[in-house]
Amino acid sequence: MTLLQVMPDDAPGTVLLRTREDARVIGELAEHGVSLRRWPVRTGDTPALDDQALLDLYRDKIDEVRARDSMKLVDVARLHPAPTEEWRERAAKARTTFLEEHRHGEDEVRFFAHGRGLFTLHLDNRVLAVLCEAGDLLSVPAGVRHWFDMGERPDFAAIRFFQEEDGWVGDFTGAPIARSFPGLDELAGSDL
Repeated sequence: MTLLQVMPDDAPGTVLLRTREDARVIGELAEHGVSLRRWPVRTGDTPALDDQALLDLYRDKIDEVRARDSMKLVDVARLHPAPTEEWRERAAKARTTFLEEHRHGEDEVRFFAHGRGLFTLHLDNRVLAVLCEAGDLLSVPAGVRHWFDMGERPDFAAIRFFQEEDGWVGDFTGAPIARSFPGLDELAGSDL
């Protein structure tokens, strides 16, 4: 179940709202043009599936999104824990990149087929931390400043949708704001 925490952008320690109530989470996000939908999770062993098998498993839902939102490219982003130095370096590099505030020229649409990830949205004078879990389909409008945290030990598989063939292109703001707000591990550790 999705967790939403809302904070002022100048007071990371002040919680204005913290909820897992579906209607409230969906309503709060919708007020900012952010869409959250749910798809049933179709397997308990997603990490065992290769990317193509995962895409095939959700083909009907993927085709709906592609047709409705004019998505040209669909791929899978995933990290699953492995006891190797190479994995730790890869995970740390990916986490560092996405933890910087950025925006995109197109909507950022992600379906979590496994695990979880934290999208933190910087909207006007508010910061909305959205802890997505398996089954969540989040759509962040183009131009919204945000960052993504996969946690210290990433374990997720997300189907990504793109309106352009060039895939993930971030426009980094250079603002240090992300460092001031709670990350995935902190929010999950202080769960409701």
